[in-house]
Amino acid sequence: MISDEIRRLHELHQAGALTDAEFEQAKAKVLASERINLDKDGGASSGFGPPPGSIEAKFRTMRRPRRDRWLAGVCGALSSAFGMDIYAWRLVFVLLTLVTTGIGALAYLALWIFVPEE
Repeated sequence: MISDEIRRLHELHQAGALTDAEFEQAKAKVLASERINLDKDGGASSGFGPPPGSIEAKFRTMRRPRRDRWLAGVCGALSSAFGMDIYAWRLVFVLLTLVTTGIGALAYLALWIFVPEE
């Protein structure tokens, strides 16, 4: 348990086996490893927000590029966030627009409005 490890470090520090700097460094490592373990288990150790690597986290970090854009840079932002080719995203939006009577255009417009530029 983390409290046992920190207590043992404190005992070593009090006994003179660890200097102040060594004690602080070891304590930081123990706390950091616990934070990583909680993140892997789905704990909320780092505060608020989506877990790293989730779709929501990718959407929050998306930025429309100033270069490599045809219209507004939405496909470039999606390409960099999800690792899919930019032309594939362009094709998806064109097909969605043609097949679903404009849903693709509405989705593109919404992303244009809500995804900030770099």
